[in-house]
Amino acid sequence: MVEVNLWSGLRRFTEGQTVVEIEAETVGQALDGLVAAHPGLAPVIAAGVSVAIDGEIVNGRHIAIPPGAEVYLMQRLKGG
Repeated sequence: MVEVNLWSGLRRFTEGQTVVEIEAETVGQALDGLVAAHPGLAPVIAAGVSVAIDGEIVNGRHIAIPPGAEVYLMQRLKGG
């Protein structure tokens, strides 16, 4: 089980929750699990989000989530 921390603007899609528990071993499974549990998140995730694991932004749905890791879903960070 992974606890995914969401930014406060997403509460309207998760019945007020800012932390959602999802069964997942990878970033992709976590994102898919969030959409399955809270379909209102689908457009937000499809538009692009950033995922941080233990304070490091990761790229790729295949990235493993270690047991006990802190996982944060964030608005997509754009470089420039």
